[in-house]
Amino acid sequence: MDIKQYVEKECLKEKLPHVQVGDTVKVEIVVVEGERKRNQIFEGVVIRKRGQGISKTFTLRRVSYGEGIERTFPFHSPSLGKIVVIGQGKIRRSKLYYLRERSGKAARLAKKKNNNKGQREREA
Repeated sequence: MDIKQYVEKECLKEKLPHVQVGDTVKVEIVVVEGERKRNQIFEGVVIRKRGQGISKTFTLRRVSYGEGIERTFPFHSPSLGKIVVIGQGKIRRSKLYYLRERSGKAARLAKKKNNNKGQREREA
């Protein structure tokens, strides 16, 4: 085993949350400002998942004050706190880039009918 594989194996998180494209997700990020730590929450729709291993990432999109904001998070980042799946969208694409051109009600995703009621939560 070479050094790269060893470092990747040590940094991988054991329990990854089950996040799919189209899910509405609330992510808690630990932000360090000087000596202080605070939690910042980012909520949005997962529009992309990519990569594998330690470089696996997902991108969230939300609209705030009329501006679209996209933020990419690594699954195995130590600054990633909790990931809560709020809802699931009914989609048929692996990348939801078409949401960038839509605004208002057209940017909403249809809700997926699910027998599993409630939210899924897992420490990242």
